[in-house]
Amino acid sequence: MRALTALLVLFLVITSCEQDEHTYAIIETNYGDMRVMLYNSTPKHRDNFIKLAEEGFYDELLFHRVIEGFMVQGGDPESRNAQPVVIYGMGGPGYQLDPEIGAPHIRGALAAARNNNPEKRSSGSQFYLVQGRKVDDAMLDQMEQKKGIKYNEAQRKLYKEEGGAPFLDNDYTVFGELVEGFDVLDRIARVETDRNKRPLQDLRMKVYID
Repeated sequence: MRALTALLVLFLVITSCEQDEHTYAIIETNYGDMRVMLYNSTPKHRDNFIKLAEEGFYDELLFHRVIEGFMVQGGDPESRNAQPVVIYGMGGPGYQLDPEIGAPHIRGALAAARNNNPEKRSSGSQFYLVQGRKVDDAMLDQMEQKKGIKYNEAQRKLYKEEGGAPFLDNDYTVFGELVEGFDVLDRIARVETDRNKRPLQDLRMKVYID
């Protein structure tokens, strides 16, 4: 009996070590799939994204705003039946989310879009993925002074080697990160757009929990 108990304890220890406590989502696009990890440190945004994905909210919505070297944005429900030339980006599920600001906008960051509001409340559905550009220590120093934040060495290294959009830090909620499909992100960022940054050819998505 004692041996059986010991084996059970060992099994539970090994199993718990192998478990990944994060939730992942797949974003399907015309250009391939992207896999994102949702942060447990932003539970409101994580749970909302999971809920919308499981409801099929994102199915057939557009990436309606694409800026190479910056980010790709989607999640406006009004874009499901998109009309040519129309500018999208004002729609949502009818609610906003309280901010959970903390993580930086390093390349691959999954963040919540928002309108201009002093509380920095997020759109209930619109999100963007950061492509970004490489930055140097001078810019990071400037952002620290301007925004009252402090980057650690790992964050500085990633910003300098991988890139990102530090000018968004402390203003928007980053609630996940891209773990697979960086090449897809880059292909989307390179698509031809009109003067309002909407892709000339509709670029649709489907999101589901992995």
